Amino acid sequence: MTRIEWAEPEDTGEILTVQRAAYVSEAQLYGDPFIPPLVESAEQIRKVIETGVALVAREGERIVGAVRGQVSGTTCRVGRLVVAPDAQGRGVGGALLTALHHEVAAAVAFDLFTGHLSEGNLRLYRRHGYREIRRERMSDHLTLVHMRREL
Repeated sequence: MTRIEWAEPEDTGEILTVQRAAYVSEAQLYGDPFIPPLVESAEQIRKVIETGVALVAREGERIVGAVRGQVSGTTCRVGRLVVAPDAQGRGVGGALLTALHHEVAAAVAFDLFTGHLSEGNLRLYRRHGYREIRRERMSDHLTLVHMRREL
């Protein structure tokens, strides 16, 4: 049984571990081992937990996923939705998105981005009401797909 809870500062190390494990496939997909989620520090994650919206998915005591939200006005920017590789495909990512939408109920829009080759991510976001609003070419091998969910 998966429970969604607010992240605590003591969850930092486990969130970092899940994040790195989850983003290895993205790094391979885009041929870049230095993508921001793989080089983010524990201190940066701890700061988000202490100052923003950070949720975790737990199975027993183990963290199997996490998501962050940063609110600006009536918009919530969704970031670092991660699911441990062995927990992917079981609805954890969708449960985290739904919980974030609920926790930031005052937001009238949710924005996020993902890479153009990340088909699984794109499908997940579309299933949860996100629509592509623009593309941003970052390099020869990466175009960011910006998406929005409006209420």
